[in-house]
Amino acid sequence: MSQENAPYVVRDLAHVWHPCTQMKDHEQLPPIPIRRGLGVWLEDFAGHRYLDAISSWWVNLFGHANPRINAAVAAQLEKLEQVILAGFTHEPVIALSEALTAIAPPGLTRCFYADNGSSAVEVALKMSFHYWRNSGHAAKRRFITLANSYHGETLGALAVGNVELYKDIYRPLLMDVITVPSPDGFGREPGETYAAHATRRFAAMEAALAAHAEEVCAVIVEPLVQCAGGMRMYDPVYLRLLRAACDRHRVHLIADEIAVGFGRTGTMFACEQAGIRPDFMCLSKGLTGGYLPLASVLTTDEVYWAFYDEYTKLTAFLHSHSFTGNPLACAAALASLQIFRQDRTLERNQALSEQLGRRARELLEEHPHVAEVRQRGMIVAAELVRDKAAREAYPWQERRGLSIYRHALSRGVLLRPIGNVVYFMPPYVITPAEIDLMVEVAREGIELATCD
Repeated sequence: MSQENAPYVVRDLAHVWHPCTQMKDHEQLPPIPIRRGLGVWLEDFAGHRYLDAISSWWVNLFGHANPRINAAVAAQLEKLEQVILAGFTHEPVIALSEALTAIAPPGLTRCFYADNGSSAVEVALKMSFHYWRNSGHAAKRRFITLANSYHGETLGALAVGNVELYKDIYRPLLMDVITVPSPDGFGREPGETYAAHATRRFAAMEAALAAHAEEVCAVIVEPLVQCAGGMRMYDPVYLRLLRAACDRHRVHLIADEIAVGFGRTGTMFACEQAGIRPDFMCLSKGLTGGYLPLASVLTTDEVYWAFYDEYTKLTAFLHSHSFTGNPLACAAALASLQIFRQDRTLERNQALSEQLGRRARELLEEHPHVAEVRQRGMIVAAELVRDKAAREAYPWQERRGLSIYRHALSRGVLLRPIGNVVYFMPPYVITPAEIDLMVEVAREGIELATCD
């Protein structure tokens, strides 16, 4: 540890409890204090730089200290920093709602705001349950979810997720949900396409809906990519089949686009690739370009009007957050959406995603311990295995991903593998040369982590 960083590490470890961390690890690997960021780069107090290959937990879209987003937040700061959104409103939240409903799948016309992704999922779950109750279907109180899914850490969101690492210890606190197999293409049969595999796996979802529709409020899915579950990916045909089945069985569809929205999969929203409209779409992370905490749940007029009545009927949706629709966060979100329009970001990303996928395949796909290199837009993942032919996983206790993380830091790249999955989800301002560096460092790390 450099002497420039050391004082900050000492102060940090005296009081800060870091997320998703076994704090004892910091005895060997201290947290890195960052003093500034610019573009895809982070810099610590010793002047060491790190390429942010994971967009600081998938939130940053247009680089750190983006001058256009900076200016928008600064301008808003001079006018209004916060106001209660119950009984009051403000121009940034109005403009953002107009902008979101204009680019969302047609029919999503109402925006309900929260503070973060988990909170957005809680809103969608409660709103679906409450809709059916207001509509005279009180028996509908359960949810269907996919195996290996992740929707957040609050209790409702955790319940509808299925990553045991996060969920198992809290199981006694969680509501009971129905879990069906994931369409994740990693499990496909030899020679089977992603589309054929997703179609075959849908039979389990169809059976669950047929058996439980009378008691189910909604199905919740991460469209196309199960991110925290190891960047597992599936074909859009599954979403088309799911939308039709939800309609047949009178069940809501909740699309958790928190990690995959705002261009990550190649389109503004992942649902677009299936040509579907969910009943609820949860947004956060990239919503503000990664600047400030904000979440929105978009839904339909049909859902909205189910809550609209005389106060004494007690049908109102009384969920709230203190910082709902914060003006500063809304200003950042509006600036981010303006960059999408002005810079034709989705078109520009096509060339970047092509290079990212090509370089990952060239450098990683033939490695004897890489079972698969998979891609959806600006998300690329490489799955490490002990035995490539049998697709036998490394034991999680060996923490081979941690070895890759440590090597990457030594080479000035922030990679944070999920178990045995190395992935890239960089900000959209990354250059071709930075892509090459990022993938080359990952290749080196994989070599070191699998050389025994």
